[in-house]
Amino acid sequence: MDPAIHFIFGSHPQHGYVAGFNSSLPAHLADWFLTRVQFEAVPNEPGLYQLAEPERDGQRRTRQAAQSLRAQGYAVHVDTDIADAPANLPGRPNGLSERRSRIAQAASGRSPQRGAAPTTSPPFARPVPPKPAYAPTVHLALATAGHGR
Repeated sequence: MDPAIHFIFGSHPQHGYVAGFNSSLPAHLADWFLTRVQFEAVPNEPGLYQLAEPERDGQRRTRQAAQSLRAQGYAVHVDTDIADAPANLPGRPNGLSERRSRIAQAASGRSPQRGAAPTTSPPFARPVPPKPAYAPTVHLALATAGHGR
């Protein structure tokens, strides 16, 4: 491995998408970075890491991991079979475009949970009585009998 390269990403026939690091980089630091970008150590293979859940759009996630490490200032090499290949392989579509299409169709249509708009007339409203022209007079009776203070 080129001493100027810190991390390398590629594919492995048994482990799928893998990553390794240069021996000039401290192992605990490389482990910390690789686990943060969803790679896990391969048992009995020191210095080799495999992508967790590679069937979940592994190629894109591997490229994204490399991009994240480059953003941190590390020199990263990605094999051409990962870097140049299209994101959607013909045999294994990731389903994102189909899902977005279904969501867009659902958003543009009328919900089946809502029926047609009601065709009945609005409810009858009781009219407010007119204001009287005069002010009513209220006579209050004085309490003559009662408890004194």
